[in-house]
Amino acid sequence: MKPSFLPKNAFIDPNGQNIKEISILVDQIVKFVIEHGSSAGNHRTLPSPESSHYGDIPETGIELEELLKKLQAIVKNSMNPLSPNYMGHMDSIPTLMSCLGEFVSTSVNNNMLSLEMSPVFSKMEVQLLDTFARMFGYDDNSGGVMTSGGSLANLQALAAARNHQLKVKESGLFGLSGQPVIFASDVSHTSLHKAAMLLGLGISSIVPVKSNSDSKMDLDDLKKKISQAKNEGKIPFAIAATAGTTVTGSIDPIRSIADIARENGLWLHVDAAYGGALIFSEAYRDKLNGIEMADSITFNPQKWMYIAKTCAMVLFKNRGVLETDFRISAPYMNETDFTNLGEINVQGTRHADILKLYLSLQHIGLKGYRELLHESLALKDEFIKQVKQRHYLELSGDPDTNVVCFRSIPQDLDEAQWDNWNLELQQFLLNEENVFFSLPAFKGSRWLRAVLLNPFISNTHIERVFEKIDGFYDQRLSL
Repeated sequence: MKPSFLPKNAFIDPNGQNIKEISILVDQIVKFVIEHGSSAGNHRTLPSPESSHYGDIPETGIELEELLKKLQAIVKNSMNPLSPNYMGHMDSIPTLMSCLGEFVSTSVNNNMLSLEMSPVFSKMEVQLLDTFARMFGYDDNSGGVMTSGGSLANLQALAAARNHQLKVKESGLFGLSGQPVIFASDVSHTSLHKAAMLLGLGISSIVPVKSNSDSKMDLDDLKKKISQAKNEGKIPFAIAATAGTTVTGSIDPIRSIADIARENGLWLHVDAAYGGALIFSEAYRDKLNGIEMADSITFNPQKWMYIAKTCAMVLFKNRGVLETDFRISAPYMNETDFTNLGEINVQGTRHADILKLYLSLQHIGLKGYRELLHESLALKDEFIKQVKQRHYLELSGDPDTNVVCFRSIPQDLDEAQWDNWNLELQQFLLNEENVFFSLPAFKGSRWLRAVLLNPFISNTHIERVFEKIDGFYDQRLSL
């Protein structure tokens, strides 16, 4: 086939006939990415998107110059987590190596469905995830798979737990005598409810356990809810603890929860999508004390490890559970001693996310990641100090990670007005200073949330933010 009707740089010619055209295209795109990233600190953190229409498909391809203009407009109007002023969500600036690794993995376009279709990446995933499993305290019987995000990781963990605990892989849920239930704190991630819905358990199967003032699961209430569920004829089969809650970054008392799970014969899953990165620090990994007792763990390197999205994994203490209680063999794939990952993954065809993780680890190293972790936790300490110095601000609790949830509580105003005050403060910082904090609903009120991820945030940034908060407070009270 001679695709003369296509742009000369539509594909890389495997015979090298269009190297010049390909190089021009790639050079211009890379130049644009570098220029954008290098000036991201001057761009809006949350731009107001211009009205655009993306549904038209041209009859013939447009010229490169026009295409680049469209690309520039798209990026200009996109969220900007590269800026150190972006502190609103768990969206990190990506390592450059993970971005380049993404380009390489997409260009070779291997399929993680089978060893035959991804001979290097499949083995890389198994070996590197074995390393992560050992870092979490698992032994050689453990293993896992990568998924496209933490929601799918939680789904796969709870699916395996359901099948293993309830023995329903073959027959399904119809013969059970009661509703299977999972216990999770009332501040756990909504992906657990999605998983319950998709698994045929219903969202009512997620039994909310009270959280304390620091947003950690209340152990007495957990015991109470388990006993209550049994008395109601329900079938408890799992507990989902959280290591790094979305709003406050809090970590549940994992070891104590593990003891309760073991006493009641329940599967313990730990959603460590965010806080799991603490395994890189000997100084802070004790915050995850007991995680090695979990039956499964979700971890997202796309957050505190700065890997370009998507990059998530689910690990199992006993890898055999994947083989016996989750695996669906595919007869169209060659049989080998190596289990094809598409047979033990909630996804079949899957992108090789493992390469960008591998390359970033090789490039930055354990020491580099440890220093990134410690620097962001030091920023958290500075941020907390600034909050505590102001009588009109309060913290939601004592954070375990680099997420700080706080709000303004002006005593001159009625408490019913505080939510609106904090909304106005958020918008003031965004519009006047280009600083973005999110404004989640937390325990019935609106709070500001700072996620101190970006490695280019400094103490000076934080001090300047609080100077502006002071200015807003003084200005509003003088009106």
